[in-house]
Amino acid sequence: MKKRTGFIGIVVALALVFGATAWAENIVMKGSTTVLPIAQEIAEAYMKAHPDVKISISGGGSGNGIKAIIDGTTDIGNSSRFIKGKEVKLAVEKGTYPVPFAVAYDCIIPVVHPGNPVTNLTLAQLRDIYMGKITNWKDLGGPDLKIVVISRDTSSGTYEVWEKKVMKKERVYPGALLQASNGAVVTGIAKNRNAIGYIGIGYLTKGVKALTVEGIEGTRETTLNGKFPVSRPLYMFTRGWPTGSVAKFINYIINPGQGQKYVEKSGYVPLF
Repeated sequence: MKKRTGFIGIVVALALVFGATAWAENIVMKGSTTVLPIAQEIAEAYMKAHPDVKISISGGGSGNGIKAIIDGTTDIGNSSRFIKGKEVKLAVEKGTYPVPFAVAYDCIIPVVHPGNPVTNLTLAQLRDIYMGKITNWKDLGGPDLKIVVISRDTSSGTYEVWEKKVMKKERVYPGALLQASNGAVVTGIAKNRNAIGYIGIGYLTKGVKALTVEGIEGTRETTLNGKFPVSRPLYMFTRGWPTGSVAKFINYIINPGQGQKYVEKSGYVPLF
């Protein structure tokens, strides 16, 4: 009888373990490296509060996040730009409709090495730098040194917003160094005194110096009131209207007393 009781106890224990595994809920997030710090901060807090939920997060750019929504390989696609008409069309053809949720605000800030004396650039000067028309810092009040231009690659939502608001649809010149993430841009600037790049506000560190644009500093206030020239909302897209664990997580993210606290902690601008 004792042996039988012990066997039943083992079976019950195993059932509890495998039952917990079976009932564990998984949420997959992919996309924008700009949104990545927000997603990581909020996911960590959410999983502590909901130990039955596991959230996996990867970057790769806004375009890849939206593509993953269309292809059905993610539950949430993070994007630093809004979805394009052709992407919506493709999604509908594949049987889904991406639903956007604004989760934070951001501004794209031009940055240089802390040793660079330049402090402000106009939109026209930034455009000329990235078109390859201005090639020396001396033409901008800096040292007589060639400008090293660092840009994001074309799969980046940050690049697309920069292209629209700064470049006015002009193309970045071929000599620019393309980077796949905000973090890579920060690293490149910190190591090169002659470089210029642009990053989301949440990636500002002591290793780079933020420039003002048209004399306006990129801050929470100038982002919310629209005075900073290169501001934008940040999004998370779901496959259709979210339900179940995904709906609960999205509600947590946009709640002022819950997820929005972690938006601010990650260096970005909360919705409220």
